[in-house]
Amino acid sequence: MQSIKAMERHKPWIETARKYLATSLNPVPHELNEMDWKEALSADNARTAEHLSALANQQGGGFFSFGIDSGGRMRGVVADQVHLIVEKLANISRNAIEPPLRIDHYVDKMEDKEILFVYVLESSQKPVHLRGKGIEFSYIRSGGQTRKMSKQEIANAVLSTQQFRYEELEAQPCKESDIFKLLDHEKFFQLLNAPGENSQEAVIERLINEKLVYRHNGTLSITNLGAIVAARDMNSFLGKERFSVRVVKYRGVSKIEAQTEKEFSRGYGVGFQELIHYILSQLPTSEVIKDALRKNVPLYPEITVRELVANALIHRDFLMKGMNPMIEIFSDRMEISNPGALLPSVKVERLIDAAPESRNELFAALMRRMGICEERGSGIDKALFAVEVFGLPPVKFVNGPNAFKAILYNPKSFKQMSQEERLNACLQHCCIRYYVASDPMTNASFRKRLGLKDSQYTLAWKVIDSAIERKWIKPRDLNSKSRKYASYIPHWA
Repeated sequence: MQSIKAMERHKPWIETARKYLATSLNPVPHELNEMDWKEALSADNARTAEHLSALANQQGGGFFSFGIDSGGRMRGVVADQVHLIVEKLANISRNAIEPPLRIDHYVDKMEDKEILFVYVLESSQKPVHLRGKGIEFSYIRSGGQTRKMSKQEIANAVLSTQQFRYEELEAQPCKESDIFKLLDHEKFFQLLNAPGENSQEAVIERLINEKLVYRHNGTLSITNLGAIVAARDMNSFLGKERFSVRVVKYRGVSKIEAQTEKEFSRGYGVGFQELIHYILSQLPTSEVIKDALRKNVPLYPEITVRELVANALIHRDFLMKGMNPMIEIFSDRMEISNPGALLPSVKVERLIDAAPESRNELFAALMRRMGICEERGSGIDKALFAVEVFGLPPVKFVNGPNAFKAILYNPKSFKQMSQEERLNACLQHCCIRYYVASDPMTNASFRKRLGLKDSQYTLAWKVIDSAIERKWIKPRDLNSKSRKYASYIPHWA
């Protein structure tokens, strides 16, 4: 019983198939577009190919249920039939259909009969048609029957075709045993707070369900997502030798002399904690007194380091092969850079209020589920808020043509800050107050942010006026003439 429950957990489509079958059998038996009954597999391979084409073109895919006659009565199948049916459908899916299809199967017991469900996954490339013929030989389900697509339906299918995402593409074909050598599935499941599996087959099914592995016609492959998230060593995957994260600590403020250098080649998900712990151990420290004891703590808040590093990994451009993600630690700053500029729709000055658009959505979603980064858009907010709490200069974001960089600085007084840093501090403080604290910026709040005395309010006004001039911020009440009680919000709020 336990193995049946485990199988159903790893094949969530089974419950969907059951529901479609129940709907089609009651109260009056009738076939659905999503469910095609078969008492046995037809000897007409050409007609079977048409049915496969139709189900793969169906939104969400579709199902065969073998062991049910044309009147909707359950006849059941036997073990030998199951093997022959699945093998024949796999061959037709691979050799008679363009593009080749992915199918899965499950034998379910219903009314004391064995019913074989075959799940035909929706194709990401449409229309699916008969191999060796044009796309006019594409099929669709309509009224519970399989028929040829019309020209308009073919055109609509072409327009709605899903494009493969980088994470879903094959990183490396492999044998079942290789998956356990290449992927750290134990750490991966631990981070997901998922229960351990009792068998290798169950582990692989779970990895398939999480899109780290896929099976096509009996052959297993690790996806790019699998390598990026859970690789024991990304250097084991061809073309991913520059995916490792390099951490370099320099002597002084320049790159002339490296003090230490280390490369982290584990998958970004399973290796993230080790990476962050190492970075924190390399940072400059400051002495604090806690519980009457002196203690050295990293100069930068851990949450800021964590979120900026996670952001760099999640938003990197995986198609850029010539550079690694880099963490560079100097005596006065830390630079975190990732290959690839921001997407055109994302602006540097809007990183706080706007949810960033991700070029690696599957990867980002999985990293959130693993607890490695915050919900969409909130990580940057918390990182910058912590910088303010620690009294550090504002984080500098640099969007170059081939890379994006975040720079954290050691503490500086107002006098030591450049005019650009003061303006960035004003912008970030105003955004954080408005979007995170739901409270507008004032001269008093900005003075506190800069570490200025109450008597230095004129210094704060100068920076605020310059930020208004740049159209970074604006008065909350445009009609108010009061300077003393003025408050400010981001210009685009």
